[in-house]
Amino acid sequence: MKVSVSSNKAPGALGPYSQAIVVNGMVYTSGQLGMNAEGIFQGETAAEQAEQAIQNLKAVLEEAGSSIDNVVKTTVFLADINDFAAVNEVYGKHFTQPYPARSAVEVANLPKGGRVEIEVIATL
Repeated sequence: MKVSVSSNKAPGALGPYSQAIVVNGMVYTSGQLGMNAEGIFQGETAAEQAEQAIQNLKAVLEEAGSSIDNVVKTTVFLADINDFAAVNEVYGKHFTQPYPARSAVEVANLPKGGRVEIEVIATL
């Protein structure tokens, strides 16, 4: 059985999807942009938006009964791959060893003109 997760400490879904789904002891989050719960981007740079995206993920994971320490896989979507180093620095402040597996890719566009979007998979 899958359970939908929603936190009011993160922006609401921009479409017909859940902030996260819990199934079989795993949490699968939707991508989080660098917007606060009111839907306002927190900063213009990819680093600033990555910080907020991670705060959003922490809120969603907490609501699901998990935490950032339980993340096993991340996917980072960048509007510009040249922001990789700056986002990586922010990322490194929140994840500890053993680090989650990760993919980081440049995409043509992100919703609402965002600079970065991050999704994770975590255990409960």
